[in-house]
Amino acid sequence: MSTTTTPSAIETTVIESLKTFGAKEEDVTRDATWESIDVDSLDLTELAQVVEDEHGVKMEGDDMKNIKTVGEAIDYITEKKKAA
Repeated sequence: MSTTTTPSAIETTVIESLKTFGAKEEDVTRDATWESIDVDSLDLTELAQVVEDEHGVKMEGDDMKNIKTVGEAIDYITEKKKAA
C-alpha cells in the first residue's frame, strides 16, 4: 500500500492501470467512458484490486457499476480515501 495517497497519486494509479489493460494513452482522459477506451468488467475488477493494493481503498461491485468515466472513478476513490 502506498504511504502517501494524494489525488494526483490516485489519478496516476488509475491512468497507468488503464494503459496496462490496453487503453491508448491519448484516449485516457477524465471524460473518457469505459466503453470509449475499451475497458470491460474484468478490467474494472482488476482496477479495483490495484486501487485497494496501492491506496487501501476497497471498491465493491456496486461501486463500479455506477461509475461511468475515468474522472468519476478518480473522484470516487479520492473521496472514499478521505472518508477512511
